[in-house]
Amino acid sequence: MHFDFPTVLVVATFVSGLIWLIDAAWFAPRRRAALGDGAAKTKEPVIVDYARSFFPILLVVLLLRSFVVEPFRIPSGSMMPTLLVGDFILVNKYAYGLRWPVLNTKFVEGGEPQRGDVIVFRFPEDQRIDYIKRVVAVPGDELAYRDKTLFINGEAQPQESIGYYSGIGASTALRGTLELREDLTGREHRILVDPRRPDFPPMCRELAYGPITVPEGHFFTIGDNRDNSNDSRCWGLVPEANLVGRAFAIWMHWDRQRDGFPIDWGRIGGRIH
Repeated sequence: MHFDFPTVLVVATFVSGLIWLIDAAWFAPRRRAALGDGAAKTKEPVIVDYARSFFPILLVVLLLRSFVVEPFRIPSGSMMPTLLVGDFILVNKYAYGLRWPVLNTKFVEGGEPQRGDVIVFRFPEDQRIDYIKRVVAVPGDELAYRDKTLFINGEAQPQESIGYYSGIGASTALRGTLELREDLTGREHRILVDPRRPDFPPMCRELAYGPITVPEGHFFTIGDNRDNSNDSRCWGLVPEANLVGRAFAIWMHWDRQRDGFPIDWGRIGGRIH
């Protein structure tokens, strides 16, 4: 069962604030009047005490999470080697405009995703699920993907071999995969490819992209772990309305499969490129 945390947070904030407001405007004056003018402070009902205590906290969390920054945990290896299983990341919620929580409708315009941005978005086929991928093509781009290489507007994006990937912890399953440095129209990042596997991952249906033009209001996304990613090659484009924000930093890494201590201190505070 999917736990809809944003809705729960909005409801909890609204209910606690409403209880506190109703008591302050209606019941508290009656309690004071019943005890007389000489009374010190009337005892609040337990539910009002809890509402008054939790409302400011819930409101701050709601505002920060909805409009400033939101934490996410990386559950899979589709963005390796940039992001590892066990990374906890921060996502800028205002980079692409501000949206109302739960409703997800934009009320303040912002920037647009650029090629190379690592973005979080609501999965087009099930919007209760958040995905994280890299934008490789923006509206107006002509895109093709063949022989493990991206072609944008007819130009192959340069790749430089780094060697064979040697992961740690949960990422050791991909040891031996080829690690490359890709230059995506001026923005460098690392990717993993397996030359023995087809261009389209096994979980994807075969798509005849060759090439396509990205329409307005949509973005083409791919995981950095090119042969182990369920991405736009499988289910198509990401609509602008599905954007959640831009991933920009790692604030914690916890991997129980690491030798020794599960926290990788070296990843904490790392920027996401």
